[in-house]
Amino acid sequence: MNNNITSSTGSFIVPAIDIINGKVVRLTHGDYASEKTYYENPLDAALQFEAAGLQRLHLVDLDGAKAGKIQHLKILERIAAATSLQVDFGGGVKEEADVKNILSAGASMVTIGSLAVKQPALLEAWIQSYGADKFFIGADVLNNQIKISGWLQDGGIDIFSFIENMMQIGITRFFCTDINKDGAMQGASVVLYKEIIGRFPGINLTASGGVSSIDDIEALKKVGCAAAIVGKAIYENAISLEALKQLND
Repeated sequence: MNNNITSSTGSFIVPAIDIINGKVVRLTHGDYASEKTYYENPLDAALQFEAAGLQRLHLVDLDGAKAGKIQHLKILERIAAATSLQVDFGGGVKEEADVKNILSAGASMVTIGSLAVKQPALLEAWIQSYGADKFFIGADVLNNQIKISGWLQDGGIDIFSFIENMMQIGITRFFCTDINKDGAMQGASVVLYKEIIGRFPGINLTASGGVSSIDDIEALKKVGCAAAIVGKAIYENAISLEALKQLND
């Protein structure tokens, strides 16, 4: 497994695999009632992404996020063993054993969301042990307010204060999901990302939510995003794997 995050086109576009009941699904606006299944086996999706020249994968255990305990570590293990994708994995991370297990299973980074809001001191201790480069911090926002626990609870902090707090403990690598945009395929939150990047020089920000075309991807590059997580647009063939392969050729 290659743990070095690179900067080619293949690593700018980060396909997302969201898992519920072991299957690849997508939600709209974070609503679990809107679940739609795209693959029965997540490895099938991962192999197709790798064949298209993509180098990274955003793997989300939605069952784990909802339950507060990792549910699908075996899926990470299978994908890491069968592909060379650089995988970030999260959903239900609560204790240091989870961090160890995720990294041991082959992930390049551990995705942290709710815990970074609720227990920043614990995250800081993990950073001391493993290094900030092993953590990918998720900022899920609804009208600029952080949401936690699978987007089901209010985090009690706005996006800008949250990022400032995280950068003070050494984190620079974030992804920000605008829940209003997620799964809606109505374009990414370019204005929000531009503001974040302007406020926090040196941030490594990955866009997430709403990407529906190659034009969206180019717009995100233009404002300085480091990468873009793409989900439904690929599954609904609004951005075809063939088009992504051509970008990487």
